Amino acid sequence: MPAPPGILRCFRCSTHAEPLPDAPSPPAIQDRALVIIPTYNEAANIEAVLDRTLALPERIDVLIIDDGSPDGTAQLVRDKQAEVPDRIHLIEREGKQGLGTAYKRGFDFALTHGYTYICEMDADLSHNPDDLLNLIAPIRSGNADLAIGSRYVEGVRVMNWPLSRLILSYGAGIYTRAITRMPVMDVTAGFKCYHRRVLEALDLSRVKSNGYSFQVEMKYRAWKRGFRLTEVPIVFTERTEGQSKMSKAIVREAAWKVWELRLRALLRKL
Repeated sequence: MPAPPGILRCFRCSTHAEPLPDAPSPPAIQDRALVIIPTYNEAANIEAVLDRTLALPERIDVLIIDDGSPDGTAQLVRDKQAEVPDRIHLIEREGKQGLGTAYKRGFDFALTHGYTYICEMDADLSHNPDDLLNLIAPIRSGNADLAIGSRYVEGVRVMNWPLSRLILSYGAGIYTRAITRMPVMDVTAGFKCYHRRVLEALDLSRVKSNGYSFQVEMKYRAWKRGFRLTEVPIVFTERTEGQSKMSKAIVREAAWKVWELRLRALLRKL
């Protein structure tokens, strides 16, 4: 079956992959999609993100996981939730607990509630909600198990980044691919869609990353399990409202994590 329009490449590990589970995943309750959006101080953006996602021509439900935002992000979500309670879900946590734990909590919610297509998206409009449908398409058609919204296929597709940030991000991809051999151009991408069978097959309790390295680790574990990864070209636009969550600590964690992942894979302790 040919790949759907907009899909540039699809990878499946054959030499290094562990076998997939023999038993098929239990069917989801319905063929439904959910996008998980972690938030911290995103009051300036969250209403627009929700409005644009809910306005898509195909239904995608939203799960907001807010880490105690002092700017009132959660209250804005509750206000929207009152209008469409069946489409918007909210989990509130105390304090900043990190990106990785937020997504793992969201994955648990999605699997428990029977969603088939489980997406990740930032809350700052750097990811275009319209692209959610392009990420779900190859999963729904059976051409991939994990679709990655990629900034670095079909050229560099990043708007309004300083050159230093672009070099750091692009260089991280070269560095990670050299160590892990994972054939993905945008290794740190946080705009993704999983088929539920991927998350069911991975032991999420072993995923300890909590910054941008979480995105690398999840891709690597899925690839090593033999799941098919596809990169879908997107345009990434730097936020215009609010503050970036990037820090030196996040960069350091990502730099060390790739060595840990590679070593664990070689020792068969991944």
